[in-house]
Amino acid sequence: MRIMIVGAGEVGYYLSDSLSAEGHEVVLIDRDQERVRRLEKDLNVMTVVGNGASAQVLEKGGIEKTDLFIAVTDIDEVNLVACILSREYGVKRRVARVRNEEFLSPGSPLNEQRLGLDLLINPDRVMAEEIMRVSDLSEAFEFIDFAGGQVALLGYRIQEGNPTCGMTLEELRDLRGIYDFVIVAIVRGNRTIIPRGQDAIEPGDSFYLVARRTDIAAIEYLLNFTSRAPKKVFIIGGGRVGSLVASHMESKKIDVRLVEADLSRCQRLSETLEETMVLNFNGLEAQELIEEGVGEADLVVAVTGSDATNILSSLLAKHHGAAKCITRIHRPDFIPLLGKLGIDVALSPRLLVASTILRFVRRGAILSVATLLGTDAEVMELVVPDKSDFRGTAIKDLGFPLGANMGAIVRSGRVIIPTGDTILQSGDDVVVFSMREAVSDVERFFEA
Repeated sequence: MRIMIVGAGEVGYYLSDSLSAEGHEVVLIDRDQERVRRLEKDLNVMTVVGNGASAQVLEKGGIEKTDLFIAVTDIDEVNLVACILSREYGVKRRVARVRNEEFLSPGSPLNEQRLGLDLLINPDRVMAEEIMRVSDLSEAFEFIDFAGGQVALLGYRIQEGNPTCGMTLEELRDLRGIYDFVIVAIVRGNRTIIPRGQDAIEPGDSFYLVARRTDIAAIEYLLNFTSRAPKKVFIIGGGRVGSLVASHMESKKIDVRLVEADLSRCQRLSETLEETMVLNFNGLEAQELIEEGVGEADLVVAVTGSDATNILSSLLAKHHGAAKCITRIHRPDFIPLLGKLGIDVALSPRLLVASTILRFVRRGAILSVATLLGTDAEVMELVVPDKSDFRGTAIKDLGFPLGANMGAIVRSGRVIIPTGDTILQSGDDVVVFSMREAVSDVERFFEA
């Protein structure tokens, strides 16, 4: 597929890197000549210097041959004009990133449908939705549903003293009893490992497991993890993301306290958030946080516009006893480091937007896809085609791609946690963990 991307910032870079690695022909456009020159050294893509909202620049990039157009600059108007122009050249699928909430309103004269866009994505909404999704599980730093909620992928950090420390996967398999699960990946330092039976879990590792949703509580008890919904939440930062999260928490009858340094913004928030206690001070004022009870918080969400404030306020909250912190950070390369510092969940708005766009791009045989932040890995849900190679053949004999691991199969509503002896059937839904370089091999494996 030929894909044109306008905007070579974090989102554009991440998309270009991922899509070109999967064998797509990618054209990347940006008006910053120096930035384009730097990216040319790292990426296997065609580059064009210029304004993506210019027909002449788009023609230079071969817009008439493009199958998918993605506009992700920091300027809403450039993204929208570029997408409208691409439609005039016959591009069938168009995606734009916008920050202005007006474009997302169903009644707006410039909403997704009236602009003829396939996906209009707002970074603040994506961030707020992700925070809400990961807020319920206390010790899992990652939680993703598949197969209509029947299967879940969870990520855990392993501390010294956890009963799994030193155990091989084979030993863990003997321990698990009737509750089936598969550890599909281990993250050790900056390295992601697709584990085999003899691989052992070490203190400081993170691992991802796939299990039936109904078995999660029992598995967490077995592995000495705890899980519960938060009752007391602190939100540091009263911008759009903080407001959306507070509103959601209110609806769940959670005790919410929102900290915001700007007085006028506090006054506006007090008018719109009926059950939230809005507090006017800086999130780095330790004494104020302690007096308001941050040490007893089940969850602290740090979403100011400053990475430094978000990181330091999260560390401050954890130091004084907060159970879990979710921290917004604009530097995705810092994400692995924050886990080592004790921050439970670090979220990059740009990577979340890129991951959402990747899910859209891969629609088709792939039912869903999730990118795991801080790793070079993805989790996909695919449909097994009717292939003669699969009939009567165990998974261990199929030559499944290296760099990938099968986590679960859903067959006629029944969840199967596979072993090497499991046999795939046409129409099965399969959840696969894959390193990014193996994604295209996995897709080919499941092609009809």
